[in-house]
Amino acid sequence: MAVFEYRARDRSGKILKSQMEAETEAQVRDTLRAKNLMIVEIKAPKSGLNADLKIPFLDDRPPSLKQVSIFSKQLATLINAGVPLVQSLAVLQGQIEHKGFQKTVKTIRSDVEAGTPLSEAITKYPKVFNRLYVNLVRAGETSGTLDSVLERIAAFQEKELILRGKIKSALTYPVVVLVFAILITYFLLTTIVPQFAGILAQLNAPLPFITKMLMAVSEFLQHSAWLLVVFAVIITFAYRWVYKMPKGRMVIDDIKLKLPVFGNLTQKSAIASFARTFGLLISSGVNIIEALEITKGTADNAIVEETIENAKNVVMVGEQMSSSLATSKVFPPMVVSMISIGEETGALDSMLSKVGDFYDREVDEAVESMTAAIEPIMIVFLGGIVGTIVAGMFLPMFSIIGQLSQ
Repeated sequence: MAVFEYRARDRSGKILKSQMEAETEAQVRDTLRAKNLMIVEIKAPKSGLNADLKIPFLDDRPPSLKQVSIFSKQLATLINAGVPLVQSLAVLQGQIEHKGFQKTVKTIRSDVEAGTPLSEAITKYPKVFNRLYVNLVRAGETSGTLDSVLERIAAFQEKELILRGKIKSALTYPVVVLVFAILITYFLLTTIVPQFAGILAQLNAPLPFITKMLMAVSEFLQHSAWLLVVFAVIITFAYRWVYKMPKGRMVIDDIKLKLPVFGNLTQKSAIASFARTFGLLISSGVNIIEALEITKGTADNAIVEETIENAKNVVMVGEQMSSSLATSKVFPPMVVSMISIGEETGALDSMLSKVGDFYDREVDEAVESMTAAIEPIMIVFLGGIVGTIVAGMFLPMFSIIGQLSQ
């Protein structure tokens, strides 16, 4: 069956744009008329040289967080405007450019049209809609506030995108400088150093230790650089293998939290993410035990996960969550105090929102301080490498010049 694109007007005069599978254009017209839609335009499927280039690998990619966030916001707007859910999904399906996501929404729309709840329909696509998303949608369906819940999800995802962007921008500079340092070092050691080594060999000059070391490294890079690639691959696979083990993951994630510069950023990012996720679930009507379980699943650190699991176990026996968080290495006393006040006053979601906002600002400051600390370190690092190479090459020349002047 071919896929036809169409635009039609409903009874209220609103233009609907979507797609439909059919054998012929006449079948599309009959189906639209049966739905009491006024046909505006029907586009025949593209073929031959005009067909869209489809790359299976790209079509199978899950949509980005930004694309899912836009979808959530648009769906919330349509539902809030009184457009039925099935019709809202049909409208969005025609507007999505990501082919794989478009197919996903199409299947979800068909399931919902057949009577399946939206929360159940989206569970088939865990790579697009995670457990947090599914549970929030289920809570929205139960309480009849699906539109407001979707708006909260979109706002949450936007904040998550902002946080990721800040961390990414903070890491971009040192990564770029490190790459350039490696390329410059490789060029000097494989091109410039061998030329100097040839000159020094002809002059039979005595070589200091630093020069001998540079010549040995240069020789290695010229003939055995592939060993470094093999070593890097082994280290990468070993890291992944260890990280898959529970104890190994605990050790590595604990080290991440204790790193001099990056550890502070990791901790504050984890607290901000916890406060936003847990607060969103609580304010959407999810019970506290299930909310903690879901929040634990979204944590990207084994130490944080263990802390949340302990808090959940404490809540299950009737105690306050803050009593468990107070013994953790992740949550500082200020955060524990605010959560404790929220539990006592019944305003836990409000307190979590304030914690999230506060630590968003803390993440900004941590990113700025990390960038400020990394810049001079990278400059000194790059200068040290170049200086070492220059010193190693010119020290013998100075010795030769001194001998000739005598």
